Amino acid sequence: MVKLLGDFLDPIDALSATFFSILFALLFTLSYGILLYSGVIDATFASGYGTELFFAILGAVTVWGAIDGVMYVLMSVFERGERHRLLQYVQAADKDETAVSAIADELDFILKPITNDDQRHDLYADILAHLRQAEPKKVGLQREDIVGALTSVLVSVVVVLPSLIPLLLLPQNTALAIQISNIISVFVIFATGYSWGKHTETNPWKTGLILASVCLSLVLLAIFIGGY
Repeated sequence: MVKLLGDFLDPIDALSATFFSILFALLFTLSYGILLYSGVIDATFASGYGTELFFAILGAVTVWGAIDGVMYVLMSVFERGERHRLLQYVQAADKDETAVSAIADELDFILKPITNDDQRHDLYADILAHLRQAEPKKVGLQREDIVGALTSVLVSVVVVLPSLIPLLLLPQNTALAIQISNIISVFVIFATGYSWGKHTETNPWKTGLILASVCLSLVLLAIFIGGY
């Protein structure tokens, strides 16, 4: 999945979209379940509300996906603006040392742990030589931004659908549908973490368990703070 989406959306953005989509679903279903089992909502009253809950969650996830998509577009434009600013500064610098220092400010935090001073200096000198000849690229909105934003919305909606299907299949037994939905949601977020672990060459089982635990903890914290 990570590899498939790589052509349209950065893996970390796909992970974020998946995480928050499932988090929204769990926030709804766990809150509803707590209200049901604590007696705040009568079981008879709750029956038959599976379809309404389905559309409520789907609507919330879709709106969040749209917001996330807009932020994706804005951040893409801002990042290109930052790169354009760096290019202009480097090309206008009177001294190579000034330009190299600007490049170092952008890259040191990445390269310091894996290189020494001499290696970084040589690398930055090569980058400077390339940037001196580089042509500025378009900073404004691009087609890739729109595709990435739409992909983010699509991911947000698609990943939550398995969790919502029980609400449609069991509209008259909302309690059971919620239980099944919660199990599916935890499995989806675990599978996402597992896939991410394989992508980053870390322990996939550990990554999946951590991601699922963090998601559940955040949902329960939100419910607790909100007083459900």
